[in-house]
Amino acid sequence: MAVANSSTKVVPLEEAVTMIKNGMTLMAGGFGGVGNPPTIIEQILKKHIEKLTLICNDAGFPHIGVGQLVTEKRVKKLIASHIGSNPNAGKQMTDGELEIEFSPQGTLAERIRAGGVGLGGILVDVGVGNPFVEKGKEKVTINGKTFLVETPLTADISIVYAKKADSFGNLVYDTSARNTNPLVAMAGDITIAEVEEIVEPGELDPEEIVTPGAFVNYVVQTKGVNWKWAWEEK
Repeated sequence: MAVANSSTKVVPLEEAVTMIKNGMTLMAGGFGGVGNPPTIIEQILKKHIEKLTLICNDAGFPHIGVGQLVTEKRVKKLIASHIGSNPNAGKQMTDGELEIEFSPQGTLAERIRAGGVGLGGILVDVGVGNPFVEKGKEKVTINGKTFLVETPLTADISIVYAKKADSFGNLVYDTSARNTNPLVAMAGDITIAEVEEIVEPGELDPEEIVTPGAFVNYVVQTKGVNWKWAWEEK
């Protein structure tokens, strides 16, 4: 997980994206496109990277964020809490082109956290007694109550979006765009952070830092995105 130049984790976008290969498991922060790293996703599309297993809160919108990867059929399997905002995901699922593993939003977040901190799994009572939900999952009984064992989630590459970073990779997020990004940053073998502003070490208020640089391998400068597109028909 070492970075080539240990004095800084800031690298050109093209260099960072060379880490992402066909067939990898890719985890992305974001919620409905907000908090997805748009410039990295754009580069993945340009590089024609495909056959990805994508872990994200949702399938995004057809032409926004991770939704573009789904629309362009770059994803072979999606692990998410819902796909309702992207009709392309539903169609591909129905047509047998996209495998989807649904996980309730809170459970999904906890599975990602478990992967990031090295837990063997989490115990939940959501879905107990439902054959569809229970399928393939272990059960345990504690103090007379039955739980399902939900496995942790990790990825070859995690991509996240932040408002600010210093050259050590410490990250500050912008209000609700923070969403799942801090959890996702912890769960990748390699984590690439796309940020709006890069500052020198010592310029960030320590109380603002949410993700310590220890979890971040590379920092790239964003080209920006117009979030209002997420609510419009393209």
